Amino acid sequence: MSTVLWIVLALAALVAGFVLGFLYRKKVSEREISSAEEEAKRIINESIKSAESKKKEALLEAKEEIHRNRSEYEREEKERRSELKKQEHRLQQKEEALDRKTDAIEKKTDSLNAKIAAIEQQQQEVASLKKSQLEMLEKISGFSTEEAKVYLINTVKDDCTHEMAMKVKEIEQQMKDDADELAKEIVSTAIQRCAADHSSEITVSVVPLPNDEMKGRIIGREGRNIRSIETLTGCDLIIDDTPEAITVSGFDPVRREVARLALEKLIQDGRIHPARIEEMVAKAQREVNATVKSEGERAMLETGIHNLNPEIVKLLGRMRYRTSYGQNVLNHSIEVSHIAGLLASELGVDVNTAKRAGLLHDIGKSIDHEVEGSHVTIGVDILRKYKESEDVIHAVEAHHNDVEPHTVVACLVQAADAISASRPGARRENIENYVKRLEKLEEISRSFPGIASSYAIQAGREIRIMVKPEEVSEDQMVLLARDIAKKIESEMTYPGQIKVHVLRETKAVDYAK
Repeated sequence: MSTVLWIVLALAALVAGFVLGFLYRKKVSEREISSAEEEAKRIINESIKSAESKKKEALLEAKEEIHRNRSEYEREEKERRSELKKQEHRLQQKEEALDRKTDAIEKKTDSLNAKIAAIEQQQQEVASLKKSQLEMLEKISGFSTEEAKVYLINTVKDDCTHEMAMKVKEIEQQMKDDADELAKEIVSTAIQRCAADHSSEITVSVVPLPNDEMKGRIIGREGRNIRSIETLTGCDLIIDDTPEAITVSGFDPVRREVARLALEKLIQDGRIHPARIEEMVAKAQREVNATVKSEGERAMLETGIHNLNPEIVKLLGRMRYRTSYGQNVLNHSIEVSHIAGLLASELGVDVNTAKRAGLLHDIGKSIDHEVEGSHVTIGVDILRKYKESEDVIHAVEAHHNDVEPHTVVACLVQAADAISASRPGARRENIENYVKRLEKLEEISRSFPGIASSYAIQAGREIRIMVKPEEVSEDQMVLLARDIAKKIESEMTYPGQIKVHVLRETKAVDYAK
């Protein structure tokens, strides 16, 4: 019983506690709700206050911006008004200046009109005066105005024609003088730039022998060896009293060279009989043919000429064994090619054509002993056969004036040919006179007292003289040079001028002991 009571009391207490807890919880919730409402009201009130303050701030900023913009606008407007006033002032000044200029122009116009009127009146007076003077001149001269004009024109025309003729003659003479000077300068420049060797050679082939007994072996039994050599080579062997030498004679230089080489090989070999002679002649012929080809190619290489027909190259090589007045024709042709090319370059003419024509101008001499006609005609026929250009053919045909030259290249080849042939030492017919002139030049220089030594240099264009310093003073050197020059002028004949160069050198020698 008591247990049930305790249970009932416990349940009652539990129910009572639950009810009391619920009531307490409700009261707490109401207090929280009330506090939340108060907090919400507070926040709303603060928000309203903040919004109002921001609104006031925005209004203040807007008012300040409006005030600032208004001030800026008023300032700009003030500046524009000031600028407009300035422009108005400038326009007013320009208008006043324009008015003044207009007044001045009107005054000048009035003055000019007055002057024009005065000038017209003066012109009328001049015209009337001129008319009266012309009438008076016509009466005095007996010519009308037109007749006087014709007379004056004819007189002036005659005077001008005479003056013009004199002037033309003067200009022509001046041009001739200038052309001569220019031609001399061009030719001398070309000669100086073409440093060719002397090409004078002998035309007789001489074969040296080790001893005179070799002459008999070359002749052979009953002359069979010499006959075999002469038959195979086409040359004559001259065996005379000349010690240890045989002369080979023949009109064909190539054959003469073949005979010379064959003889040298036979003499070196020692076995001389007809079969061996035939073998050596054939071998010498092959060597000469190879030399002919190589010499032709050398000429092309030295002159820079290309695209020559192989047959022309061989003919060029044959000229290696051809001489004219002792001058080697191939070397002469190469020299003419160089000189013609240099002259052409100075004159602005086609250099290749000039060099080609210079190289081929004597090509006819390679076979002139085999073909009838002059070497010019033979050369022209050869070049036409192998399709050379007409400019080259004409230059070859005209280089000895067989035809009149009508191209600059032809004239240059003529000049180059003459320069090469007339160069001191080029041809044997001139070299003796050339050497004698140099010896005479040195002899004249040494004939004066006080001369230590003298040397003719620059092909005889300068004589260099060394004097003895103890006998010839500095002042005497000038007089000595003048005296030597005067004596050379009086005793010698020479082209151009000769420079007399006198040198005096003083030496002091001592020995340290």
